Amino acid sequence: MNEATTKQYENENDGSDYGSDYDVVVIGGGAAGLSAALVLGRARRRVAVVDAAEPRNAPAAHMHGFLSRDGLPPATLLELGRAELERYGVRFLTARVDDVRATDPGHAVRLAGGPQLTTRHVVVTTGLRDELPDLPGVRERWGKDVLHCPYCHGWEVRDRPLGVIASQPGSVHQALLVRQWSDDVVLFANGLDLSAEDRERLAARGVRIVAGAVERIAVEDGRLRGVELVDGRALPRAAVFVAPRFVPHDALLTALGAAAEAGWVTTDPAGRTSVPGVWATGNVVDPRAQVITAAGTGASLAFALNAELVEEDVRAAVAEARAGV
Repeated sequence: MNEATTKQYENENDGSDYGSDYDVVVIGGGAAGLSAALVLGRARRRVAVVDAAEPRNAPAAHMHGFLSRDGLPPATLLELGRAELERYGVRFLTARVDDVRATDPGHAVRLAGGPQLTTRHVVVTTGLRDELPDLPGVRERWGKDVLHCPYCHGWEVRDRPLGVIASQPGSVHQALLVRQWSDDVVLFANGLDLSAEDRERLAARGVRIVAGAVERIAVEDGRLRGVELVDGRALPRAAVFVAPRFVPHDALLTALGAAAEAGWVTTDPAGRTSVPGVWATGNVVDPRAQVITAAGTGASLAFALNAELVEEDVRAAVAEARAGV
C-alpha cells in the first residue's frame, strides 16, 4: 500500500484497525450499497463500505424520480449518504477490491494495494457499465444531451426535437416511449431491420423513420446540434436517445461461482446469491434498477441479512450456553 493510499485509509478510519472482523462488508458505495449499510449500521452491526469512486451516473448533472431528492446532483446524494453512515459507525474505504475468498468462517475481502478485511457476510453492489455505440460524439455528450432513460431525462427535453438512434431491437420500444415526451421524434434506423409491424406502430404514434447509417453526433460549441448520416444528410435534434449494452461489474461474484442466467448473476428475492454468505443487489444483478429502486432493494436486503445474522448469533449463544461457556 503506497503512502497516499495509507493516508486515505487513515483519514477515513481515524487510523484504527480497518482490517478487523466485520459483520458485513459492502462492496460498492452507490445508492444500493449505502442504503444497505445504513440499515445495518442502525442495527448496530459492524459494517465497512468499500467503493472505487466510479459511479455509473457521474456524467449526469442531476438525478430524477427519487422522492424528496428529485433534481439533486448524483454526487450530492452520495455525500449525504456517507455523512448519514458516519453517525452509525459505518466505515467507508475508497478502494478497489481485488478478490473475495471464502474462509472458515465468513469471507476475506482483499483490497487493491491495501489491507484484507474479514467479514461474516459480503454484499456486492458494484453496479454495471454502459457500453455505448461506437459513434463520434456519443461518449462526449453522454448524460448531457445523449441519453438513455426517458424517465430520468425526458422531462428536461420535453417538447423538443428528439432522436433515437437504433442500436438493438429494443430501440423501437425506446422510440415509442420517448414519443411520450415530444411530438417530434425521429428513429434513425441505422441498419436495424424494422418489421412491417414495427413500421405500423411507429407511424401510428407519429414517430418518423430515417433510413441509412448514422455517421456521427454533431456537436458544436459544447452542445449537440443534430445527427449526421453517412450519405451526408443531417437532421437537427435537441437531444438523442441511445440504448447502451449493459455490462455488469460482477467479476467478484462470478469468481466465487455465483449462479447466473442469461449473463446476469441470480439472487433470491432477499438478495442472496447461490454462494453462502454472499449477497447482491442493484444494477450488478438488475439492469433496470434506477437510483430509487437500488436504494429500496439495498434496504430490503439489509433487513433480511440482519435477520440471518441474528439467527447466527442465537445459534452461537445457544451452543455456548449448552457448553457451559
